[in-house]
Amino acid sequence: MAHHSLPRKMLGHFPTPVTELDRLSRYLDGPRLLMKRDDLTGLAMGGNKTRKLEFLMADALSGNYDVVVTAGAIQSNHCRQTAAAAAVCGLDCHLVLGGSKPSQAAGNYLLDQLLGAQIHFSGDFRKGETVPEVVEELKYGGYKPYVIPYGGSNELGAAAFSEALKELDTQLADVDAHVDHIIFASSSGATQAGLIVGKKVLGRDFEITGVEIDKNGSDDRTFSERVLELTEQTAEFLGVQGGFSGSDVVSRSDYLGSGYGVVGDPERQAIALTARHEGILLDPVYSGRAMSGLIDMITRGQFTRDETVLFWHTGGTPALFAYADELLS
Repeated sequence: MAHHSLPRKMLGHFPTPVTELDRLSRYLDGPRLLMKRDDLTGLAMGGNKTRKLEFLMADALSGNYDVVVTAGAIQSNHCRQTAAAAAVCGLDCHLVLGGSKPSQAAGNYLLDQLLGAQIHFSGDFRKGETVPEVVEELKYGGYKPYVIPYGGSNELGAAAFSEALKELDTQLADVDAHVDHIIFASSSGATQAGLIVGKKVLGRDFEITGVEIDKNGSDDRTFSERVLELTEQTAEFLGVQGGFSGSDVVSRSDYLGSGYGVVGDPERQAIALTARHEGILLDPVYSGRAMSGLIDMITRGQFTRDETVLFWHTGGTPALFAYADELLS
């Protein structure tokens, strides 16, 4: 298992806490609920992408790249954390954001600018489709650009979450807790792929369930097929033996609502319930949607009272400020 030989640039505060959600569990009359607080990773308002960026930025630095390029939606948490990581590492950062320039700077888009990122707008494309054009421009200008894929989703990004599961495993052992289910927002796939690989490495038996945040991409593969492919690539990259199959990838596409970044009643309720019972803020795009899925699963009796469910909070708090009207409507 070759994790420790992977170069890593320290960017976050780890381990992140594991919190007991007593009041929410009682309110829902459900299983024991724990939360892994990756909203507290610390880099420019935190989030789970900091884990991936520790490995990705180390790779960029070791290759003597001088600028990083990545892409996402206008309120991308990944882009904001990439801009912060680039600042820490002394690299320029170019962000390719979907849509057109907003009339007001709020949320992550505001922070991107405070962090010094150069921003390119890409209209209908928010998953990096126009990144090659930006890369060509930079090369023409004499730069050596390092491209970080959408969501930080490649073997390096996923390896960070195999490592994250080890961190969680140690924390659970310290408090003698056994987890039956891990639930989280799954979008670009590396978080889920890394957790699946980590589970195999540790030999654990909990079920890993990703709540899908985004409708399928442009190719013909299902979300689960893409996650499985990245899982296999990550295992090979890390030298992890033993195959994976479709049954290893459990994902729920029934909470997509009206699509990516569209806040509906389930998200509003999940955010309000978590805030008012636990004093913890979820975000409108990712963790709010994943929590709405978890609440629905509990309400439908999909867990027994004696099970323990861990919700992995992936961060995203800055987006709350950009969605104020939708959240309070």
